[in-house]
Amino acid sequence: MLELIDLDHRLPKDEYRRRLPLLRSRLLQLQQVCWYEGIASVLVFEGWDGAGKGDAIRKLTERLEPRGFKMHYIADTPRSYALDLPWMWRFWLATPARGEMAIFDRSWNRRALVARVEKGADELAWRRRLRDIVDFERMLADDGTVFIKIFLHLSKGEQKKRYKKWDKDPETSWRLEYKDWLMPEKYGFYRGAVEELLEATDTAWSPWTIIPATQRRYVRATVFATVIDRLEEALTARGVSLPEPWISENADADESVSTENEL
Repeated sequence: MLELIDLDHRLPKDEYRRRLPLLRSRLLQLQQVCWYEGIASVLVFEGWDGAGKGDAIRKLTERLEPRGFKMHYIADTPRSYALDLPWMWRFWLATPARGEMAIFDRSWNRRALVARVEKGADELAWRRRLRDIVDFERMLADDGTVFIKIFLHLSKGEQKKRYKKWDKDPETSWRLEYKDWLMPEKYGFYRGAVEELLEATDTAWSPWTIIPATQRRYVRATVFATVIDRLEEALTARGVSLPEPWISENADADESVSTENEL
């Protein structure tokens, strides 16, 4: 599956500058419509360490109404009191209310992968977790929640390159821990589990979108487009009339980000 993804996708800087204000304004429109229509959405960001999940989320949420979404960062290891509870318990607590958007920087999918690769979960436990994920998402989808799941794909070589670049910069070196340097060596082990997970949990009600993450501009624009398309599709299926696109007068007032160093 992942070997079929073209990692060389690029987006020219001038096209990125032109598209970003349009994408931002459209997503804000759709957030407002979902709020008034009481349609909840769950945005799941998974991918290789170093692929740019945090950057994509930051860019996606910069112009959204902050009262309309909640961010959730889910640690790989549950707190001690959660170990005696069902493993999906902490994710249920983060499900969105009607009209809200819940954004997950790592999710139940990551937890299942860690249990499989790092904790050595056997085949039966692994299959049960995959089943739990599908059942969890199906239950929420049946209740009206829109799922948007994104996996940022990166090569092993590019992952190593980014770690080395971050390590040289005091502003980014703090991100790296000892376990991070081990991740490229575990790339092959995780890749097999990732492909199994993506295949098992890619459903009609909760599909995956795999995005090549070699270039930051391409990732940002594609994440925006993916979320917008999915929300428009969900609103249309519910018989909601989509608003005409518009752009705020100050939409590109601080687009200096377009000239920052890109990966």
